Amino acid sequence: MTRTTDDAALEVLSAEECYRLLATQQLGRLGLISNGNQIIMPVNYGLDGPVVVVRLGQGSVLRAADHANVAFEVDSIDPATHSGWSVLVRGLAEEVGDRHERGLAQRTRDTAVESWAPGERGHWLRVIPQAISGRRIVAGVPVDLLVDLGS
Repeated sequence: MTRTTDDAALEVLSAEECYRLLATQQLGRLGLISNGNQIIMPVNYGLDGPVVVVRLGQGSVLRAADHANVAFEVDSIDPATHSGWSVLVRGLAEEVGDRHERGLAQRTRDTAVESWAPGERGHWLRVIPQAISGRRIVAGVPVDLLVDLGS
């Protein structure tokens, strides 16, 4: 394990940077309440502008998510350097179906989200952001580097 100095920093990310980072990943976590219990589940996702798009199978999670306030989180970490980032989207989830205009349904499908999970994932869910926030932890200088530099 690489040890670092104590000068690591926590950086608050702008909304623009949060969306840029969201676009670099394919897997996130959807958080919601289902049957009175908190659930956090990994999901593949895509973006339609600022809207997060996921695919789900039929079931209690889909029923709980539709028209509910949900959380969606994505992160990337580097254990070797003790650095990484996390983005949290809070918003309203809505299943896209027959009640939506054709253009919205087509844009949603055009995100081409491919689920890694087995089974049928024929339902499309959009998370319409109400708030987005992010943090990045930047590691301090590796102690070994300081020793090598004679510090």
